[in-house]
Amino acid sequence: MLKLQSRLVGITILVTFTAFLLSFWLKPRPSSRLFSVQELAIYNGTNDRLPILLGILGSVFDVTKGKTHYGVGGAYNHFAGRDASRAFVSGNFTGDGLTDSLHGLSSSEVKSIVEWRDFYFRTYKFVGRLVGYYYDSQGQPTKKLKGAEAKAARGAQLLEQQKNEENKLPSCNSRWSQNEGGEVWCDTGYPRLVQRPLEIALTGKLSKRCACFEEEQLDQPGLEVYEGCDYLAKTCRV
Repeated sequence: MLKLQSRLVGITILVTFTAFLLSFWLKPRPSSRLFSVQELAIYNGTNDRLPILLGILGSVFDVTKGKTHYGVGGAYNHFAGRDASRAFVSGNFTGDGLTDSLHGLSSSEVKSIVEWRDFYFRTYKFVGRLVGYYYDSQGQPTKKLKGAEAKAARGAQLLEQQKNEENKLPSCNSRWSQNEGGEVWCDTGYPRLVQRPLEIALTGKLSKRCACFEEEQLDQPGLEVYEGCDYLAKTCRV
């Protein structure tokens, strides 16, 4: 009798444990969905019964809680139902501007897009991946995505290098008013326009900044006196 009771207890424990395992294994788990371009387009905010989704660098997010912005009539509705990664930095929200292609963008611009994607990961719910430019049919990252992330990392590195270089020269003070226009000045030294050292690599463009130089440094090549400003003036109108 005791053996039978012991066996029954053992069977009960086994059944209970098996049921627990089955409930654990069969419990629904959060999973990311793969979207086609056509499927993602359905979630553009025109159907109130569906969530509003957008893609950036192939990652898809549910932005329904920001419906006032992403819904029909919202300021950011052009992002809904598509991956318009390029528009996050180009500001072109029409036609060919609403594309996921980053062709021709600088490293700093690609860096900004990656930072936008990180913002969506922090702020909205990630729901899946868009098959195409950045993810393949198995949901694996493509060379395009890896290349974009590498370019963004290079942009961050160049930006840090540029900051370090610029910190070696004190920047000019500046102010602007509608009535008086702009003015730059140096507490110590003289204002000069100088090329930002890594700006071409960062943005693909040339740009200059105002830095302060001591008198003995003014014969360096590449320094530009502001138009209409005396050679040894400490303040210049701009």
